[in-house]
Amino acid sequence: MGRPTVFPTGTTVYDPEKCQNGYTLFEGTEKGILLIDMNGKAVRFWKDFQGFPCKMIRGGHLFGSLGARDPQAAYQDMTDVTEVDWDGNIEWTFNHNQLVDDDDIGEQWVARQHHDFQIEGNPVGYPVPGQESTNDFSKMLVLTHNNVRKPKISPQLLLEDRLIEVDREGTVLWEWNMLDHFNEFGFTEAQKNVMFRDPNTQEAGAEGEGDIFHVNCASYVGPNHWYDEGDKRFAPDNIIMDSREANMLWILDHETGKIVWQVGPDFTQTRELRLLGAIIGPHHTHMIPRGLPGEGNIMVYDNGGWGGYGSPSQVSKIGLKSERRDGSRVIEFDPITLKIVWECKDGNETVGFPFSAHHFYSPLTSDAQRLPNGNTLICEGTTGRIMEMTSEYELVWEYVYPDVAADVLYRAYRIPYDWIPQLDAPEEVAIPTCDNTAFRMPGAQATGYDEAEVVVPGTKGFASDMAHCVDKIN
Repeated sequence: MGRPTVFPTGTTVYDPEKCQNGYTLFEGTEKGILLIDMNGKAVRFWKDFQGFPCKMIRGGHLFGSLGARDPQAAYQDMTDVTEVDWDGNIEWTFNHNQLVDDDDIGEQWVARQHHDFQIEGNPVGYPVPGQESTNDFSKMLVLTHNNVRKPKISPQLLLEDRLIEVDREGTVLWEWNMLDHFNEFGFTEAQKNVMFRDPNTQEAGAEGEGDIFHVNCASYVGPNHWYDEGDKRFAPDNIIMDSREANMLWILDHETGKIVWQVGPDFTQTRELRLLGAIIGPHHTHMIPRGLPGEGNIMVYDNGGWGGYGSPSQVSKIGLKSERRDGSRVIEFDPITLKIVWECKDGNETVGFPFSAHHFYSPLTSDAQRLPNGNTLICEGTTGRIMEMTSEYELVWEYVYPDVAADVLYRAYRIPYDWIPQLDAPEEVAIPTCDNTAFRMPGAQATGYDEAEVVVPGTKGFASDMAHCVDKIN
């Protein structure tokens, strides 16, 4: 990502007066789940507890997974979704979704959860005033995998994205299968042809698995003014999702299963779509919940990088991952007009353009959370950078994960202090933005104009040197 060899880690910028102060929760790949305060101090670490993603509810109850299936047997499958208390004691677990037979373990029941789940009471999974999950929830939405044969789509074994709702006893109450709705998305013949030949095959299992859509989020639309005003597409129980590989966002009707709202994969069809701009490899698409600034708008981490299916081109010789943009953005837009309301991208001075400071780019993972004070928490996953940005693009908090060379961050969430009564609110110490022109490593010397020997072109010595060069050339 063009980073220097040495750079500061931990909290690097912090303005307590302008931040939505609290704890920040995230997972470093396979190491465990970490909770830090605003100054970057680790206050709790759940070792070997994985989060794909990790989520917390009031009382310090944490949701994640006890493990993942062997990557050689399955692609990005978690064995379970589990709730633990503050001390790591298991309070609830779900794994009774599919019975599988893995070579290294044998038969076992697994959840096959991946990328997202939502706990009853909260539509999006991050703290929302007035919309909180409780420890006695009775229903959970879980994004899972399913292996299917759909020869009209591709002869390859396909890794289907499957939504289920389960009760507290693990009974499946409702399900929705992505590939059953393949023809509703309006793919061109060229796109279908590419998917048929190579549906993004992952080397897992005996045959490999065609991860054709790679859905990475699923959340309820939640209460919103669009529905109150009569637009049934935005019914609170409807579910919003996105596809990292197909470059599209959509809402499905919970009652009928039909696609009722869609953006992408073609961003040239209308003037409104062209102004919105291509969304490539998206993550964490959701409707900003009621009670937060921007409620009712759609927020998405538009990763950029590579994604999409299309005709072969100079970008993609086989038409797989046919679009590319080396830069990310977070966009908030009106779901009716598609007009961008707020956008944080590489062109914002505080993010680091042009050419100096930070290049805003995470082609994988990442998320964005609207905070109660109107700021936005942004997790730039592949660089391990988490930042809080005001609506005026002022960077008021920045944290760089120390182990980013080995790990990426999937998502990060800001957690209110009062959700964790086990801890006293920490001291908040401001960290002003560092002046890079004066920052030096121990032992390094300052590099300033006034410390150097000054040579001015046009001086006597300089002129005679130039005359000598000219004589030599002649």
